[in-house]
Order: sequence, then structure tokens, then C-alpha cells
Amino acid sequence: MSELERLTERLTAALPPDAVLTDPVRLRTYECDGLTHHRATPGVVVLPETAEQVAAVVRLCGEHGVPFVARGSGTGLSGGALPRTDGVLIVTSRMRRILEIDIPNRRAVVEPGVTNLAITEAVRDRGYYYAPDPSSQQVCSIGGNVAENSGGAHCLKYGFTVNHVLSAEIVTPDGEIVELSAQDPGYDLLGAFIGSEGTLGIATKITVRLSRAPEVVTTLLAAFTGIEAGGRAVSAIIAAGVVPAAIEMMDALAIEAAEAAVHCRYPAGAGAVLVVELDGPHAEVEHQFAAVERICRDNGAFEIRVAASAEERAAIWKGRKSAFAAVGRISPAYIVQDGVVPRTALPRVLAGIDLLQEEYGIRVANVFHAGDGNLHPLVLFDDSVPGEAERAEAVSGRILDLCVEHGGSITGEHGVGVDKARYMPRMFTEDDLDTMQLVRCAFDPRGLANPGKVFPTPRLCGEVPGVRRGAHPLVEAGLAEQF
Repeated sequence: MSELERLTERLTAALPPDAVLTDPVRLRTYECDGLTHHRATPGVVVLPETAEQVAAVVRLCGEHGVPFVARGSGTGLSGGALPRTDGVLIVTSRMRRILEIDIPNRRAVVEPGVTNLAITEAVRDRGYYYAPDPSSQQVCSIGGNVAENSGGAHCLKYGFTVNHVLSAEIVTPDGEIVELSAQDPGYDLLGAFIGSEGTLGIATKITVRLSRAPEVVTTLLAAFTGIEAGGRAVSAIIAAGVVPAAIEMMDALAIEAAEAAVHCRYPAGAGAVLVVELDGPHAEVEHQFAAVERICRDNGAFEIRVAASAEERAAIWKGRKSAFAAVGRISPAYIVQDGVVPRTALPRVLAGIDLLQEEYGIRVANVFHAGDGNLHPLVLFDDSVPGEAERAEAVSGRILDLCVEHGGSITGEHGVGVDKARYMPRMFTEDDLDTMQLVRCAFDPRGLANPGKVFPTPRLCGEVPGVRRGAHPLVEAGLAEQF
């Protein structure tokens, strides 16, 4: 009997009858997250309902030396929740209670399986909402948002998940339940945990900040003949001192996909559309709107639409929010990337992406948070065509190279996961990576929490103090680096 089989017997005894999945057909449900071209069938899946059950699973994994991966709704786009065939996948989807809503203190306490949008729906009638809004907010979980430090269209003005989490109860990689708070003295361990992609533990309860709904929200859609003109408008809006709640852009191919999927009825012939949302006090929004409308027209917008109702606002956002999934209507497969560049570098990077399309014969649809330079190029391919998937991977990597070359980053909000781990050395030195690994080793010295993610090779936590007497087998095989 293997170690995983022995562990499975103990998990079955420790958890409710339907909380341990071993049937191969059911396991395949969890073989990937939103990054569907990376797949692995988990060794076993567990569905805990409490923090104590999560802790019990993690402790048992430690006793048997079996790796574990946490998963929420599985909407991540970097393979962060890709399971291990030799490990346990801990799925938090049954932990979906809103435990407390505290309007006077503008906070809500939720379990990790609660969906992002559910928080806003629970407090909307009291004039509040939860600000981070990933495109998948209808289904993505708060636990996953914490793991990836998710943002969304409105992060330009309101920031990322880390700016809206007040505290978190977590299960550490050794199975201890601890509370991390923004108010704790000393090092900001909560800040270190948010965005750690499941490598420092699993969130089991999260306290989030609620935001007061703005007095006025105005949503504008401007259509341009090309993406260059839209980019000039974005730069001019920011230069004018206007900070919209959101500035989103889609190019012609992304518009085509959205029209095919959700019939959003964007202006015909648009080479790019810009969605600008302003919110705040009525007088301020009115003043900003006049400036934004003028700037868009001065930079070549041939049509401008302004939402006159909540329904029209939803219609404008429908195309943008559906863009990632919509690409499936025009391509059998695609890779979503997540690079960031300074706004001033957007025209050069987009021109570089156009050249890559010509060089590799691969189409790329561009959807991005224009206000903060967070690109989401969707690299389209057909994996039934020999060599096309490899060309798409090459284009994807070259796009990240462009971002780094122009002073940007390989990820803005989707995380590193398995998809971008090999690109980390292009952005960080060996010393940088070693310092990050020291943090990881402090939380998880055995390396069982989501191994194989974030770092380009399995970097090991050596014995401290002293030098390991013999090289680890993975080091000898060239599969890991001794730390």
C-alpha cells in the first residue's frame, strides 16, 4: 500500500462520509483550473466544511509526507490550483457561509468558499459593497481572491484584495489554526500571506472591508478606429488629473469575440472600445465626465455612449466582463496572460504584440485594465494543429519579455502559479528568489504546501544550521536547487 493510500484511509476516517473523493471520474472534475491546457488528476480530493477539518487534513498530510494543494472555485488563470497526482486537493467550496455582517464597522466575516459577488449582494440594500471585482466575480471565491491578491476592473481607484482584507484565519502548513491581522504588531504577516498562492497556508475565515456605495456612478463607452487612439485618450485622461474607478480597453478581436458570445452591441466598425467608469459625489463626477468626454472626442472617438440606467450600465460592462470566456467562441483554445507595463509604454508593447502575431502566425486578442497598464492578451490557438500550441506558448512568453523589457512585471493579478514560474528569473535575481524562498521555508519547511508553484524549480529548505551531509536526490537529478 502506498503512502497516499494509507493517508486516504485516515482521511476517510477523519472526515464526513461524502467528503473524500477517490473515484477517477469524479477526480477528473478537478484536473485543472481556468488555465485548461495544464492538467493533472489529483490523487485524492477532500471537501472539508470547517477550519478544524482543514487543519486535520493538513496535519495528516504532514504525518505522511504527502503534498497538498488548496482550491476554491477553480477560476484561476495561472495554474495555481493545479493538483498533484501524488497529493491531496483540498477544495473549500463547502465552506461558503457569510458568518457576520457588521455595517457600523464596515466589515464582513466570510468563509473562503463564499463567492466574491455574494458579499456585495448581501449588503447592497444597506448601501455598501465589496470593491474588488475580478471578471469572474459571480463564481470566484474569496479564498482564491486572497491566494492570488485579485484585483478587477476597479482596482485603478480601489486597489487589490490586500487593500480590503482586515484579517484572516489560516491553517498553516503544519496544521495549526492561527489569526493574522493588519493590526498585529511586528512584521506584516497578513500582507505576506495575501497573494502567496497557497504556498504559506490556507485561509479558512476572512474579514473583509465593506465600502460605501458612491453617490453617483457614470459609465461611458467610447469607440475608436484603432487601439492607438484609445491609448492616447487613456494617457490624456490620467494626465488631466482624473482618476476613474475603471478604464478598460478591448481591441477589435476581443470585440468580435464578445459580440459572438453575448451580443453586447458595441459600435460597428470599432477597432477598439474604451469603457470609463466614474464614481463619487455628483458634482465631482459631473466635472470629470465633461473632461473625459472631451478628451475622448479630441483623440478620435467616433461614438460615445453613456449609460442612462443600471440596465444600460450592465450592458456596457457585459462585453468586457465576458471577454475571457467569449474568446472560446472564436478559438478552440487560448492562453490568457497577465503582464503589466507603465501606461506610457502601452503603445510600444501593443505594437510589439502585433509584430509577434505576424512572426508566429498566431492571433492575439487584447483586453486590459488600461488605467494601470495591466495587459490581458489572449493568445489564440488550435491544439489540433501540429505545432500551434507550442507557437502560442512562445508568443505568450515573448509578451512577458516585452513587459519586463519596458519596466513592467510578468503578472498583475493572476499570480505566477505553474504558468509563469519559469519566467521568474527574467524579473528577479537569484538573490531575490532565495530571499523569497526563505519566507516560504519559514512557513513551510517541509515544502508540502502547493509545491512546484511560483518558483522555477523546486527550491529546497536545507537543514539549518549546518550543511546537508549529502545532496538531496532531486538536487543530484538536476530537478531542484539546494538552498
